[in-house]
Amino acid sequence: MHKIVTVLLLAACACSSILQADTVTAEGLRTATFAGGCFWCMEPPFDKLDGVSSTTSGYIGGHQTDPTYRQVSAGATGHTEAVQVVYDPSKINYAQLLEVFWRNIDPTTADRQFCDVGSQYRTGIFYHDDVQRGAAQESKRKLQAHKPFAEPVVTEVTAAGMFYPAEDYHQDYYLKNPVRYKFYRFSCGRDSRLEELWDAT
Repeated sequence: MHKIVTVLLLAACACSSILQADTVTAEGLRTATFAGGCFWCMEPPFDKLDGVSSTTSGYIGGHQTDPTYRQVSAGATGHTEAVQVVYDPSKINYAQLLEVFWRNIDPTTADRQFCDVGSQYRTGIFYHDDVQRGAAQESKRKLQAHKPFAEPVVTEVTAAGMFYPAEDYHQDYYLKNPVRYKFYRFSCGRDSRLEELWDAT
């Protein structure tokens, strides 16, 4: 029995170390992962921040290995579209990233964002360590207490699992296809809904 407990404790420590290592690079950069509906629309608000080194569109929170966009968009893999943000904590902190995240999503809808419907568009904060978990939970608690809208906040706060980068044509889509991106964003009603939710603050 003691051997089993020891093995379990060692496994837990190993997982914790992997989680910590995954969020800090050799250069001291850190990783944050957010799901806010269409990943095309979640890259721009983070890309423009001083201290953000890169954003990558991809898939997280599912059960299938190395999923494709077609599989994820069909809603069968359990993944949600997400962006992984690499940032310099000496220039911008995780709490500031959380603020940007909230202001760019509709946290009141489950399994949907704007015109996109399905669990693959659910919102979520995927934390990489205990510090991020605490900050994310506190951020959600404060939003729920002081939100400028009546509906409850349904955004998930979940441990980050395997993140799979999306296909190349999805990366920086707003830069590669600006006209199509703007048309999609407008026709989906994203900005009008964001203004409705957040203009009061």
